[in-house]
Amino acid sequence: MNKNILKISSFVAITALVACGGETKHEETNKPKNTGIDIANIDSTVRPVDDFYQFVNGNWMKNNPIPETESRWGSFNELDKQNKAKLKAILEEAAADKSAKPGSNTQKIGDFYSAAMDSVKLNKDGAAPLKDEFAAIENIKTTDDLIKLVSRWHTMGVNPMFGGYVGQDPKISTEYILQYYQGGIGLPDRDYYTNKDERTLGIQKAYKEHIANMFKLLGDKPEVAEKNANIIFGIETNLAKASMTKVDMRDPEKQYNKKTLKELAELTPALNWNLYFEGIGAKNINNVIIAQPDFYKELNKQLKAVSINDWKTYLRWNLIDATSSKLSDDLVKEHFNFYGTTLMGIPAMKPRWKTALEATDKALGDALGQLFVQKHFTEESKKRVNEMVDNLTAAYEERIKTRDWMSAETKTKALEKLKKFTRKLGYPDKWKDYSSLEINRNSFVQNFLNANKYEFALNLDKLGKPIDKTEWLMTPPTINAYYNPPMNEIVFPAGIMQPIFFNPDADDAVNYGAMGAIIGHEFTHGFDDEGSQFDGDGNLKNWWTEEDKAKFKAKTDILVKQFNSYVAIDSMHVNGELTLGENIADLGGLTISYYAFKKSLEGKPAPEKIDGFTAEQRFFMAWAQGWRGNMRPEYLKNMVQTNPHSPGNFRGNGPLSNMQEFYDAFGVKEGDKMYRPKAERAEIW
Repeated sequence: MNKNILKISSFVAITALVACGGETKHEETNKPKNTGIDIANIDSTVRPVDDFYQFVNGNWMKNNPIPETESRWGSFNELDKQNKAKLKAILEEAAADKSAKPGSNTQKIGDFYSAAMDSVKLNKDGAAPLKDEFAAIENIKTTDDLIKLVSRWHTMGVNPMFGGYVGQDPKISTEYILQYYQGGIGLPDRDYYTNKDERTLGIQKAYKEHIANMFKLLGDKPEVAEKNANIIFGIETNLAKASMTKVDMRDPEKQYNKKTLKELAELTPALNWNLYFEGIGAKNINNVIIAQPDFYKELNKQLKAVSINDWKTYLRWNLIDATSSKLSDDLVKEHFNFYGTTLMGIPAMKPRWKTALEATDKALGDALGQLFVQKHFTEESKKRVNEMVDNLTAAYEERIKTRDWMSAETKTKALEKLKKFTRKLGYPDKWKDYSSLEINRNSFVQNFLNANKYEFALNLDKLGKPIDKTEWLMTPPTINAYYNPPMNEIVFPAGIMQPIFFNPDADDAVNYGAMGAIIGHEFTHGFDDEGSQFDGDGNLKNWWTEEDKAKFKAKTDILVKQFNSYVAIDSMHVNGELTLGENIADLGGLTISYYAFKKSLEGKPAPEKIDGFTAEQRFFMAWAQGWRGNMRPEYLKNMVQTNPHSPGNFRGNGPLSNMQEFYDAFGVKEGDKMYRPKAERAEIW
């Protein structure tokens, strides 16, 4: 079940102890320190006061072209490459282990990976493993038959029409509730169907050709395949037009629409929800949340207007689209040609072992992650990062207390929320039990569907039970971090607690500029324009005075205007409204980490220069080098249109131009390109 209504706020466009205030900690060690900054990457032809990102990363960008199998290449990709080498060794060892106990995690990850790697069998089988599902489509005669099949497919991770999941009730965070949201389209966003610019029209044409090509590979005649593509595009376009925009989806109040079953039936009388709930195995349902009611009104209209035969065509497409990357080479390549090359500009497919590894991590993340942390994660790293979280907490407390734009009443509520933050570092305290999940070497796609069924059942089983505070929404090897509003928790998987983001041998200034800023980023998501709508217990509940809310919005509006002015590529500007939450988190996180670093010195002067740079300068350089990267034009255009994160160069420079601390460190003055007049600087947290 996808989690789409209350999206977790992750660090990049892609972890229990209680966090509390207290004294700042700093552990002295005898380990040798290195700079953590490779000065060979510096572009000395650029002044840091004009383009700091280019100054820090210019030579690296010049010397690191994008591999032909990637849409972008940067610091996250470099670390991912190292992680994949470690994970590959684990998987190959598991696959070769003939003595693995049946039903064990080793057997399951070994068999899943082996089935994904067996190209001979995959090519021999083609789409045959799906024959029973294609037959089930043909047997549909009524709308009720249609809903029955859709409900069963939703339990398998095939999601035609719409999607849903069991999550915390945003306004009663101690209870789970079924939540449903818009879906049913194959392009990345509604705007790909509604915009009429040349680029979008070209993608629409290529998408219809891709759908037709898939049907041809399934055996349809060319003229039938093209007709099918037009039918599907028509249905998806109608659903897209009724979908909520990505900017509107950043407002949790707009998506909180609780319905009784009677109200649900009135909203969509053509959709038999009793049959649907029976099909997914949900019992005793009293209320659900419908995130986008207008979408469901349109879906209801489509259920009445579209013929059963056309819905069957739509379902054939949804089935092959969801599974094609787990089938024969011809289907895999056709899927990649559109989603990889056309949309992202990637020239070549990844080697099979990488896609097999990624699929294994997604399906059996806790089983693979458990072996990963045993081999490659140290408790020392966890301890050091935990100390940084303590320092960030203390720094955040001080910053809240000194905000002159907040009233005493709102400050008290903010401090209460800060003290209730939960932190998760490295890996879960409780691992998933995969004993009920059947995995073997017979069929990659069946293993994929079985894993989806397992996750669906695990999610659905939450209904009526206490909140599981041990749950993780990312696997341990993931190079990312997140804040989860209903849990009021910050989570840092083991994957990101490695160089260049956390380097146990590096200078403290560098670790605070990189990992500290990541920690601060996730903290700040609790106080960005979305997270600030949730209280310390995770409830969607206003805790601000009206005057303070207005002052907060005035400050965030400065960031919106700043990022709206950035031209990402051609005439495409960054969307300041879409990226606002991440931009607030970047600025707040970097600011808080700067002061946490200062506190970590315990009143001592900053360390002496290294490689000619002061500790303060190294702090900001560590931040900028974390965002180094090259992007393909197609990827960048899609990112600007759909992603709540700004491109890396703007994340590297944008927050700094608002920080007097950066100006002081590098001597930025009026006339320099990094300079912003004080009235145009956003100082929030």
